[in-house]
Amino acid sequence: MIKKHLSGYVILILLFSSNHAMSASDKDINTLRSEIQNMKQLYEGKIAELESKLDKVKENQDKSIAITNSTGKRKALGKTFNPSIGLILNGKYNQFSSGSSEIAGFAVGHEGERSREGFTVDHTEFNFSASIDDKFFGSITSAIAEHEGKTETELEEAFIQTLPGFGLPNGMSIKAGRAFWTLGYLNEHHSHTDDFADRPLPYRIFLNEGYNDDGVQISYVLPTDLYVEVGAGGFRGDDFPFGSAAETGIGAWSAFGRVGGDISNNQSWRLGASIVSGEADGSRTSNEDLLTYTGDTDLYVADVRYTYAPTGNGREKELILQGEYFSREEDGIYADSEASTGNVIFDNSSSGWYGQAVYKFNPRWRLGARYSQMNPANVPSGLVGSMLDANGHDPKAYSVMVDWTNSEFSRVRFQYNQEELTEGIDDSQFTIQYVMSFGAHAAHKY
Repeated sequence: MIKKHLSGYVILILLFSSNHAMSASDKDINTLRSEIQNMKQLYEGKIAELESKLDKVKENQDKSIAITNSTGKRKALGKTFNPSIGLILNGKYNQFSSGSSEIAGFAVGHEGERSREGFTVDHTEFNFSASIDDKFFGSITSAIAEHEGKTETELEEAFIQTLPGFGLPNGMSIKAGRAFWTLGYLNEHHSHTDDFADRPLPYRIFLNEGYNDDGVQISYVLPTDLYVEVGAGGFRGDDFPFGSAAETGIGAWSAFGRVGGDISNNQSWRLGASIVSGEADGSRTSNEDLLTYTGDTDLYVADVRYTYAPTGNGREKELILQGEYFSREEDGIYADSEASTGNVIFDNSSSGWYGQAVYKFNPRWRLGARYSQMNPANVPSGLVGSMLDANGHDPKAYSVMVDWTNSEFSRVRFQYNQEELTEGIDDSQFTIQYVMSFGAHAAHKY
């Protein structure tokens, strides 16, 4: 079709040239003919190049697009619908100076406690993910971990997510199943992608390292020049810090919004605010099952992140500044087996925050520093002397690390922590960590 149009234009030019041949010299006619010939060769070359690219695009589509026939059965050509399989090995060697790791003023879940001393396999993760068809994407992540000397298998994520072909407005997506939901910054990231060997105190205490309940979440990236995303979710409410295990309906819900953009070619930023709210019916236990909680919990999170690449290429050099602030409000009843009374009405708030800086000074080496602190609630008189009584102490932790990344599939990290979690008890911790990835390796989120 393109060639036909081009031929028509050439004929018109020739006709135009012939109408003026009577008054033009032979030299002018030869010049026009030469220009026409050059133009024809130029456009024919461009057309041939475009047609070649079009043929390659069609060939790739034929290899990667699933074709649905009249019987409704899926016929997958190529590898698009074969699952990507990944395996993460995450091991550590830990050395502690203190035999106690109790965090004063807080009820901590089992996974929020410090890791075991000596050699330990922290988490071994298996991930399977693929496009189900042109409308859905699916992913499953299971983890094998050790808790209190026992090897356990946990289903961390098992979700489906809509793709652009689903028909929702551009920028809108629905995710359903079990997932690390959008809450603050770190929660939707798997721990092996963190910049430190352990999570900061607010995540360990308020979220038992991460919130991955069963439910559904909808998010929408607004069609604006500035990055703006909003979303909300409804969940079963069975995961820490809740534990209602709602048989029907919604036991917890969330809402979030975040905004970000580029300052220049080598700087970017992002701000976010989130809330997750739910109920616990007494099934939430912590501190070796000595504490149970029944009541409402509201957790608010604000996060900020800034990146700067001095050379304009983050793979060579990069500075990342990151921080999050948490505020938790509880209105319910704590049952503390160590308190002087049985059930104690608890209506109070606590908070915590962390800030960190990580500098990549060459493509393989990074340095990092982090500080985190908790501010416990003022406990009622009935709980004085219990685990929830911090005795005026604010738990805090200092961390420094250096890691070496041979490739995007392997990393070795050295980290030192100085923790003051309970008044009068300092814990110096040294950790060597390795994170190794086999198979498919998804790109890390911003």
